[in-house]
Amino acid sequence: MTDRTVARWAGWRSVVAILVGVAVLVTGGVWLESATDRASMVDEAPKTAAAQRSGAEGSQVEAEDSAARELPGVRDCGMGEPVQEPTIITLDCSTSGRVASGIRWDAYTEDGANGSGVVQVSGGASGAAAKSFQAKLRLYGPKEVDGSVAFTALEVVYTGATPSGEHREVLPIA
Repeated sequence: MTDRTVARWAGWRSVVAILVGVAVLVTGGVWLESATDRASMVDEAPKTAAAQRSGAEGSQVEAEDSAARELPGVRDCGMGEPVQEPTIITLDCSTSGRVASGIRWDAYTEDGANGSGVVQVSGGASGAAAKSFQAKLRLYGPKEVDGSVAFTALEVVYTGATPSGEHREVLPIA
């Protein structure tokens, strides 16, 4: 009988060891999956105002009043129709290497707009990892451009580390 008792204990220990191993593998898989999701967010982010409009057209009901239509918008790289309260603005139109994304507007008026977001800088052809920088954004200089009112300048003030060493930069966006 003592042999049987020892065999049962060895069996239970084996079951517990297997369950612990499975739990470790599942936890590691979930952690790895969420890490890859975060890493691929830069690649999946739309880079143009046209992409914002196409997503907005399918998900929003046309319930804009005439006052909202009079607000200036942002023309992505100076092309297309102005988009009001964009969540993404391309900062480097020649390479699309710098994009302000995740923009939340605190104030958006006919004279200017203030918000915050993340400036994402791609690694380019070198294959380096993309980097993100927190920033405050200010749109100003509304003018009529091609029959629509659009902001003509964007001020970016980095709240921490900066991609180029400059704490503040002003970019033409019309």
